[in-house]
Amino acid sequence: MESGDIGGKPMKNLGGQVCQICGDTVGKNVDGDPFIACDVCAFPVCRPCYEYERKDGNQSCPQCKTRYKRHKGSLAILGDREEGDDADDDASDFNYSSENKNQNQKQKISERMLSWHATYARGEDVSAPNYDKEVSHNHLPLLTNGQEVSGELSAASPERISMASPGLVGGKTNIRVVDPVREFGSPGMGNVAWKERVDGWKMKQEKNGVPMSTGHPASERGVGDIDASTDVLVDDSLLNDEARQPLSRKVSVPSSKINPYRMVIILRLIILCIFLHYRITNPVPNAYALWLISVICEIWFAISWILDQFPKWLPVNRETYLDRLALRYDREGEPSELAAVDIFVSTVDPLKEPPLVTANTVLSILAVDYPVDKVSCYVSDDGAAMLTFEALSETSEFARKWVPFCKKYNIEPRAPEWYFAQKIDYLKDKVQTSFVKDRRAMKREYEEFKVRVNGLVSKAQKVPEEGWIMQDGTPWPGNNTRDHPGMIQVFLGQSGGLDADGNELPRLVYVSREKRPGFQHHKKAGAMNALVRVSAVLTNGPFMLNLDCDHYINNSKALRESMCFLMDPNLGKQVCYVQFPQRFDGIDRNDRYANRNTVFFDINLRGLDGIQGPVYVGTGCVFNRTALYGYEPPLKPKHKKAGLLSSLCGGYRKKSSKSSKKGSDKKKSGKHVDSTVPIYNLEDIEEGVEGAGFDDEKSLLMSQMSLEKRFGQSAVFVASTLMENGGVPQSATPETLLKEAIHVISCGYEDKTDWGSEIGWIYGSVTEDILTGFKMHARGWRSIYCMPKRPAFKGSAPINLSDRLNQVLRWALGSVEILFSRHCPIWYGYKGRLKWLERFAYVNTTIYPITAIPLLMYCTLPAVCLLTNKFIIPQISNIASIWFISLFLSIFATGILEMRWSGVGIDEWWRNEQFWVIGGVSAHLFAVFQGLLKVLAGIDTNFTVTSKASDEDGDFAELYMFKWTTLLIPPTTLLIINLVGVVAGISYAINSGYQSWGPLFGKLFFAFWVIIHLYPFLKGLMGRQNRTPTIVVVWSILLASIFSLLWVRIDPFTTRVTGPDVQECGINC
Repeated sequence: MESGDIGGKPMKNLGGQVCQICGDTVGKNVDGDPFIACDVCAFPVCRPCYEYERKDGNQSCPQCKTRYKRHKGSLAILGDREEGDDADDDASDFNYSSENKNQNQKQKISERMLSWHATYARGEDVSAPNYDKEVSHNHLPLLTNGQEVSGELSAASPERISMASPGLVGGKTNIRVVDPVREFGSPGMGNVAWKERVDGWKMKQEKNGVPMSTGHPASERGVGDIDASTDVLVDDSLLNDEARQPLSRKVSVPSSKINPYRMVIILRLIILCIFLHYRITNPVPNAYALWLISVICEIWFAISWILDQFPKWLPVNRETYLDRLALRYDREGEPSELAAVDIFVSTVDPLKEPPLVTANTVLSILAVDYPVDKVSCYVSDDGAAMLTFEALSETSEFARKWVPFCKKYNIEPRAPEWYFAQKIDYLKDKVQTSFVKDRRAMKREYEEFKVRVNGLVSKAQKVPEEGWIMQDGTPWPGNNTRDHPGMIQVFLGQSGGLDADGNELPRLVYVSREKRPGFQHHKKAGAMNALVRVSAVLTNGPFMLNLDCDHYINNSKALRESMCFLMDPNLGKQVCYVQFPQRFDGIDRNDRYANRNTVFFDINLRGLDGIQGPVYVGTGCVFNRTALYGYEPPLKPKHKKAGLLSSLCGGYRKKSSKSSKKGSDKKKSGKHVDSTVPIYNLEDIEEGVEGAGFDDEKSLLMSQMSLEKRFGQSAVFVASTLMENGGVPQSATPETLLKEAIHVISCGYEDKTDWGSEIGWIYGSVTEDILTGFKMHARGWRSIYCMPKRPAFKGSAPINLSDRLNQVLRWALGSVEILFSRHCPIWYGYKGRLKWLERFAYVNTTIYPITAIPLLMYCTLPAVCLLTNKFIIPQISNIASIWFISLFLSIFATGILEMRWSGVGIDEWWRNEQFWVIGGVSAHLFAVFQGLLKVLAGIDTNFTVTSKASDEDGDFAELYMFKWTTLLIPPTTLLIINLVGVVAGISYAINSGYQSWGPLFGKLFFAFWVIIHLYPFLKGLMGRQNRTPTIVVVWSILLASIFSLLWVRIDPFTTRVTGPDVQECGINC
């Protein structure tokens, strides 16, 4: 970025310039020098207009949007700091000068720490990088277990580390020269347009009688546009410029759809209260135990419904503007300014997670529509399998042909397995005559690639006695999966990997962290934290995308979609992650076991997006690296008042600047009252280092020790945490970076640090995703739910009943672990910034497995009632029957209106209801008892990797495969006893006469409610029925039993003899 000197040519011309607002001469300041309103771009503005702008305007330069500083003789206004020279915290988000200054300062801090570390640190024989020499692009000796192998990695380019920033050089002030075309999308701003703005301000002020201030709500100001996607004030003039407009927009659900939905929710809540009041005040004397159990269950169901329903009160949709993103950050013919992204792919067992599936995911990442120098793919092999290593090597070679083919013809999806499997007209919209020939050749190349990978899989089925041997004759370091060194292999690099057309490819790095006996490795969460540190040392992209090995990129513009939120100047600073919905391939048409989970992804998460954002669901999520490091978001301008609705939905943190300053002092002192109040304030860290000055080695040593205590003993990694814009030190050699990367994935690196408790993926549960997102939301971050028209990612799901129940068991077990931990949202984080409805959602996510106990009891009650001829409800009056009917109608109305605004089909909604019962009485029930065993007796359960094999046999053969597991026992028992109860109830009614049929219908309705919810489970038990439909089998058994009992009861071949009544007539009658 260019810079000019005030004392040079621009200074001479300022005296004769005219004010671009009023047309008068600019004039001079109190010292007699030419008056310069803006120290950044020197936009000519006279003193009166400058004073008016500071007092009554938006207090910033009309050209570069930098906040005006207070000049000598100017009146102080709200927001001016006592120091005078520093910009205010609440300055415009477009204040690039202060941002660049801060970033430059952080760069100096990190480099200073690294140079200090070279002198005082661990004493290892690793030379510190020389930051004065040029960036070197050396051939990199790739490290596997500390040994030299092949591969290349280049140091980060200077422009990706940070933008050039203004500062004092040689006692002269550097002025940032603003390019009006780049900054405003137009050659400049004329006097007429600016005068119209001033006139508009005056008219608005006269009308409202209040000065403009970003600290007041829009309703109080009466001016400005509120960007619907950010809830942040956006100036009218910026919205008229395409290059400066918001990158996304929040679209509310139409009031014609959402208002009836809310009214029915309130009505249902009222009816529910009346219903429970009736149930509690009208016990059943002859079935008191059954009545008491049923009332307790119904109260629990009511609480569970409230926790699930009200977080869906404010559903929103979002739109992104990729054209504006490109106009602002990725203009054609200019170096891309899009942020770098590190993409993580995690895998453990290559036999359960086939290498071909992982290879397709990696290929879709390498072919993504994003600048290649901004993309780095890290594959975590937590099983240290040589099969994964060799398959990744084959993948990197095939990528040299696949990536240019994808980008040349702009194909979707860019995972070859799913692209070639599409049953569509692949010639549609293709105009290049070479496409057919190239596609045919590429398909042949891919089939050869599949054969090579399948050959590796076949070879890996039998492990040699001496273990695996590498091509150079050395033993594979990971032969012992529980005791092996850390391994890193760079397959593709910025200057080391070229495709078939000679273009660069994104980085591809294989990582297997060190494992030793006696260390706690924390399963997937530990592997993800290792990838966070490795990527920070090698590339340090400011954003990270994590994917399961079976989730490929289905929309090549997915990264750009997320950048519309994360790189938005208004919204991005508050966003911890952008979550995409999970979509799946290979699911049967009817989705028998609700694998698509559409209700959760299309209803629940959209509702949370209107509050504080969706929960993190474990994959398909783009993170802000700063948020994962435990830092708190910058505080928004505080509103004067907040209503009840905003405090529940929008949250409100009432805190003065003094109290916040005291809070930061407490953070510095290390005395933390509540761990949800972020202990990592980036500004505090910077102030602590800057305040002492760079010449004070003792203060620098204290800061270094404090950061290393939090992040671990790695100066390179600690320095990277201070670079908000990412990048690595400019002159760090690849050899040094790789040695440091091996160090940060060692077993003992996390000891006595905050990893897993406050930093990175949080430990303590097999569902580490829920904990990680909860901690970030509790610190005050918000998340975004992005649903592009073309699904961003697609994965595979277990369609077999047993595998599906085991997957649900693992999720439920993780929730139970959180429930019994210190991070339980019921009692954790009340001094943080978590909004109440968001807390409701997290509480529901945690306690939903407990619902299995009342659900099991409630599903057993119909059979008990039919067998004992008792019922849980007394004989009801006409008024009571109205409330019962109203409750059922409100339940159906809620579901119908929910489907109406969300677009979810009735079949998907009904499948979700059915599997809620199936999973509740099986997997959730076992999860509760396993969680109790773990907490009370310390008996841990093994983590089972969900099989991700594709449906190679076709026709969904796996769907009909029967795999016995103990999870099948409870629902099978419920089915049998309810079917027996139906038979017994009908036979009893026949015996007792017509007067007993009335009470029987209520019991039968209750029993059939259980049976139809368990119907998909019954189909799974029956397996594939080529001829007889399951429903026929069920009704055949049921009707056969009924008619058999009827035949026995009627028995027409036996004469019935009725004797005298002994009680009336006596023995001698």
